[in-house]
Amino acid sequence: MPAESRDDALGGLRLIEQRSLALQRFLGGYARLARLPPPVLAPVALDEHLQRIHRLIGDGRVCLHAVPPLRVIADADQLEQVLINLLRNALEADMAGGEVEIACELDGDHARISIADLGPGLPPSDNLFVPFFTTKPGGSGIGLVLSRQIIEAQTGSLQLLARDDAPGSVACVRLPLAGAHVAGEPHVEA
Repeated sequence: MPAESRDDALGGLRLIEQRSLALQRFLGGYARLARLPPPVLAPVALDEHLQRIHRLIGDGRVCLHAVPPLRVIADADQLEQVLINLLRNALEADMAGGEVEIACELDGDHARISIADLGPGLPPSDNLFVPFFTTKPGGSGIGLVLSRQIIEAQTGSLQLLARDDAPGSVACVRLPLAGAHVAGEPHVEA
């Protein structure tokens, strides 16, 4: 085979390999999105839970503010996965290595967990929670979708907002407090 033809063939094979890997990531992401297990709800002490996640992340740029002694109704394992995903997103957002702040506060009959970064802010898009939309090179576009789906299955909410006190963005997770009755859900005591 002539050298030019061989180079063309190798280039074509590399392209096929890249597209095949992208398709595998896409299908794997879709399968995970479609198979999300139902949450196992129980009271979760946020101060202990957030301290554990802070230790798991182990990044000196993460600042955990004092957490009031709030208990929420959540699936602890799923909540942990959501918060780790949001923290990693925040850490990746600021390539200059800025601090990521985790704060928690009472918000009516809910607790609000905020994860704030000093990155470039939110992209000008309404697609942040659309499956497979991503602004990250090599991203799958399912992390935020799954995170929102998990939190909403626990009768909570997840929002991404522009910071009003600095450049960057903030992820806000709201979950019902233990002992607070949420319409349509069984009442669970702390």
